[in-house]
Amino acid sequence: MIRNTMRVAVTAACLVGMTSFASLAASAFEGVWKVKDTAGRPFEITLSSRGVAKATRGKGMTGTWKEEGNAAVIRWKTGWTTKITNEGGQYRKTAYRKGQALDAPPANSSDAERAK
Repeated sequence: MIRNTMRVAVTAACLVGMTSFASLAASAFEGVWKVKDTAGRPFEITLSSRGVAKATRGKGMTGTWKEEGNAAVIRWKTGWTTKITNEGGQYRKTAYRKGQALDAPPANSSDAERAK
């Protein structure tokens, strides 16, 4: 009985440790991305490890992001949503207006390239 209890405790500890490590692993989307706005002007989006997003377009363009499947989904304080999606090794940025469904055609799209 004690042996089974110890085995269960050790197994649980290993699973918790592996889960914690996986949550600390860096996302492939962290870093600085070069993209273009709706007018075709270049700007950069920075995705930090803490889920903070910042952009060089507009004053105070900040928000939060999280990885969802093969995409980083960025929710800006302006109400817009941006996705950077890995499409077979090529990255693409799509942007959606405030209130626009993410399965609708995007308001804007461009290539996304890792800058740093």
